[in-house]
Amino acid sequence: MKYYIIAGEASGDLHGSNLMKALLRQDVNAEFRFWGGDLMQAVGGTLVKHYKERSFMGFAEVILNLKKILGLIKFCKQDIDAFKPDVIIFIDNSGFNLRIAKWAKAQNYSTHYYISPQVWASRASRVEKIKRDIDAMYVILPFEKKFYDSYGYDVHFVGHPLIDAIADRTQISEYKFRAEHSLSDKPIIALLPGSRKQEITKMLGVMLSLVNDFPDYQFVIAGAPSQEYSFYKPFIKQDNVAYIANKTYDLLSVSTAALVTSGTATLETALFKVPQVVCYKANAISYQIAKRIITLKFISLVNLIMDREVVTELIQGDLNKKRLKKELERILDEDSRITFFIDYYDLEKKLGGKGASDKVAKLIFQGNK
Repeated sequence: MKYYIIAGEASGDLHGSNLMKALLRQDVNAEFRFWGGDLMQAVGGTLVKHYKERSFMGFAEVILNLKKILGLIKFCKQDIDAFKPDVIIFIDNSGFNLRIAKWAKAQNYSTHYYISPQVWASRASRVEKIKRDIDAMYVILPFEKKFYDSYGYDVHFVGHPLIDAIADRTQISEYKFRAEHSLSDKPIIALLPGSRKQEITKMLGVMLSLVNDFPDYQFVIAGAPSQEYSFYKPFIKQDNVAYIANKTYDLLSVSTAALVTSGTATLETALFKVPQVVCYKANAISYQIAKRIITLKFISLVNLIMDREVVTELIQGDLNKKRLKKELERILDEDSRITFFIDYYDLEKKLGGKGASDKVAKLIFQGNK
């Protein structure tokens, strides 16, 4: 069959690539055309647009780039019509994907959504539009199934694809990793400032402000695949800071603690059993808008899944050097670390077992062949 897949950022590229591999196990003659990134491109098929071309964060940034976004939506519809896929698969990226889905359903395309929009966080009324426009929804968080059930929409809980991505990775030697990247033998504090330029700019400065206060540790920045080293270089002013690109999982596997921008990375860090502090700071206008429409108690996936505070969240004004230093000292304390490990194991149980990509691929293929 012909599959048109739309993913919008680095995490979508990862999960999209694994789904494509799983679809090939079901449908050896699968033909792919997609919006994604390097990982999806490595699987095969035709990359239409790279996610780097439409990486906009927050309400204000979307408004400033509205003309470009509307142009991409128009182009996407034309490209789908030219390809005439048997199936369209949307991966997260709700602002863009739900607009395409409305049009696609009206054109009688088979519409599938993998990794639900976060309608449980804000604007729950969008569920009615999802029910109208999406033939099948595949959710990866345990509470999402119950949420959709309350609206009379039967969705598939398939487990979290990060379980597979982490379990299937090639194990590394810590000694070899440190040698390859010229790291010292000091314990590592990983810095995960996000993948978009806007969030990296807001997060990395305050994260690096702690370097001189922790001379017995080495700080290592996890470079995002969407950014070049030249973007990070102006932030690095101390000797005890290293930069490693596209090796986040390897870095987490050898880290003692982490400072992490809110997003998928908080869950990845937890699955590697690394104590963390969650950081978030947005454009002031975007934050004020979000604060008024988001109804959640927490912003990190770790706390949302556990339904209690497992990791500290430093949001907007609370994200400052004084608070961040205090929280980093706390998670480096041995008693605190033991609590983290216990909570993280409970978290992993809630996420279900391996096989999310294969479950989704099987459901899509069998439902459309």
